[in-house]
Amino acid sequence: MGKGTLVSLLRERVPGLGLTVSATTREPRPGEKNGVSYYFLDDGEFDRRVEAGEFLEWAWVHGHRYGTLRSEAERLLADGRSVVLEIDVQGGLNVRRVHPDAVLVFIEPPSAEELERRLRGRGTEDEGSVRRRLANARAEMDCAPSYDVRIVNDDLDRAVSELAHVIDTYETTGGPTKDVCH
Repeated sequence: MGKGTLVSLLRERVPGLGLTVSATTREPRPGEKNGVSYYFLDDGEFDRRVEAGEFLEWAWVHGHRYGTLRSEAERLLADGRSVVLEIDVQGGLNVRRVHPDAVLVFIEPPSAEELERRLRGRGTEDEGSVRRRLANARAEMDCAPSYDVRIVNDDLDRAVSELAHVIDTYETTGGPTKDVCH
C-alpha cells in the first residue's frame, strides 16, 4: 500500500483533516475524476497558473508536472483545519521554503524490492514508467534526512497510527516542528 492508501486511512482516523487535491499534467488513469483525484490540466493551463503564482509548490515528477494550488491549501487552513499535502519530495521541500513551520513527513517503503512489487502490482505503469519511478525513489531517499519525521510503510496500521500521532502532536502543541520531530 502506498501513500494514497495511508492518507485515506489517516483521514478515517482524523476526520477533520484537510487534504488538498493536486494538479497534474498527466492523463487520468481509469477511474480518476477531475477535481476529485487530481485537477487534470494541459501544459498551457499549468504554465498559466505557474506564471500567475497560483501554486504553493510544483515540480516535475515522473515526466509530468504536479503541484498544489495555493487556493486549495488556503481554503482548508481558513477553516482552521490541519492540511495534508500528498506530494513528492521536491514538493515537500518547496513547501518548507514557503512555510518553514510545516511538518514534513517522509513516507518510505520497507525496501526497494517492495516498492517495485507495489508499483508492478498496481498495473497502471508501463515498464519505462516503473523504471523511472524506481530511479526517482532512490534519489528521493537521499532527501529523507531533510524531513522532520520518517515513517516506514511496512505495517499499514502502525504507519497510520504514527502519522496520526504526528498530527495530534502538531495540533496539540500549536504546530512548532521541533515538537513533533522524532
